[in-house]
Amino acid sequence: MPMLAALLERSRRPLLAAAAVAVALAGAALWALASQAQERKAAAASEGKAAARPALSVTLTAVQPADWPLVIAANGNVVAWQEAAIGAEISGHRLTEVLVNVGDTVRKGQLLARISSDTVAAELNQSRAAAEEAQAQLAEARANAERARRIEASGALSAQQVSQFLTAEQTALARLNAAQARVEADALRLSHTRVLAPDDGLIAARSATVGALAQPGQDLFRLIRGGRLEWRAEVTAAELARIRQGMVATLQPPGDAARVTGKVRTVAPTVDVQTRNALVYVDLPAAASLRAGMFVRGELRVGQARALTLPQVAVVLRDGFAYVYRVGADGRVAELKVEVGRRVGDRIEITRGIDDGMQVVAAGAGFLADGDLVRVVAAAGAPASP
Repeated sequence: MPMLAALLERSRRPLLAAAAVAVALAGAALWALASQAQERKAAAASEGKAAARPALSVTLTAVQPADWPLVIAANGNVVAWQEAAIGAEISGHRLTEVLVNVGDTVRKGQLLARISSDTVAAELNQSRAAAEEAQAQLAEARANAERARRIEASGALSAQQVSQFLTAEQTALARLNAAQARVEADALRLSHTRVLAPDDGLIAARSATVGALAQPGQDLFRLIRGGRLEWRAEVTAAELARIRQGMVATLQPPGDAARVTGKVRTVAPTVDVQTRNALVYVDLPAAASLRAGMFVRGELRVGQARALTLPQVAVVLRDGFAYVYRVGADGRVAELKVEVGRRVGDRIEITRGIDDGMQVVAAGAGFLADGDLVRVVAAAGAPASP
């Protein structure tokens, strides 16, 4: 028995040694895993610190109330206020001289063109000669009638002869009147060989050509009376009731020309049955940027209303919607969906989604996304009055 116990003891020692080695290896493995976990945790903490850095430096601006005009947007043509057609009042005679061109400013009574006057002048001279002859015949007839009246009571002349002398006097007077009327008509025709401006204005068109025969009903020139233009703005029937005489209209000519301001002169009494639109007639000042025939966009100012405004740079348009960004206490931005309205200068009206006095990101809003961490560096100034 002692020998057997010794043998068992000898066989157990290697097993114990192996178990001790296994335990040591397991402990080493657990220590290595713990070290790796700590390293990963440190790395994650380091990454978290790096991720917490601000994405962008921004400035803030506050929502500001303002009294802004209520406007109706409209389109329309710029046309002449009144246009005069200038033609020849005699026909069959050639134009000998044309003195003005398109774009010229003319005065009332100014000579625009001359028509050949030789034939008309000759006819006038002939009429004057006939009038002088009729004048002489009337003088003779009056003398004979006067003698007949004096001797009628003596019986030297019969009643029939006296009547003939008196009738001859009346006939001579009628012939003189006719001859003088002919002189006046020929003198008027001679004056018509000078084509004159009927009013102050601007020559808008010219068809007169030297050598061409003047024809009845043919326009030689078209004149914009007074150089005045008007804007015929088209508005809907629903908008028509808000427009009154004297309201201010602002037009934006094509290109980079300065805006032009006019006043509503009248509103059309009817609505077009095809388009259901009505015309608003706006008087315009003389402006180098406007020409008759232009199609112009503009606005009719119909009132005043309070608006909550922001700089346009603070409003971001994405996917057809408008957004602003509000900075929270943790320095992260929250994306707010808003609705926009009128624009005046560099500011825009916010009709829904924000409150008066709220501060939102101004500069840099276009580079932000919801939840970004930012650093506020300054607050933007208050807006200028519109």
